[in-house]
Amino acid sequence: THPDPSLSSLFAKENLARMSEEQLNRYDRLINEPSNDWDIYYWATEVKPTPAEFDTDVMAMLREFAKNRNREQRLRQPDLEYLFEPPR
Repeated sequence: THPDPSLSSLFAKENLARMSEEQLNRYDRLINEPSNDWDIYYWATEVKPTPAEFDTDVMAMLREFAKNRNREQRLRQPDLEYLFEPPR
């Protein structure tokens, strides 16, 4: 199971539409290549250092998002309708 299913889902909802194609490729690699979702969670929350091959601008965005500076309520995954919205 994913350690925090809302983290990556909410990050995607807030950020995918404004990412460049290169950033989207780095995000896709980040969420698909590591074999353990816990690794991504630990890197995002800075419990463990991010390996150099994944320490990109996208990982920095995810780390910043994980800090939740606005103290948003993140108790559930977002609805997935954003996946079907046309790009802005």
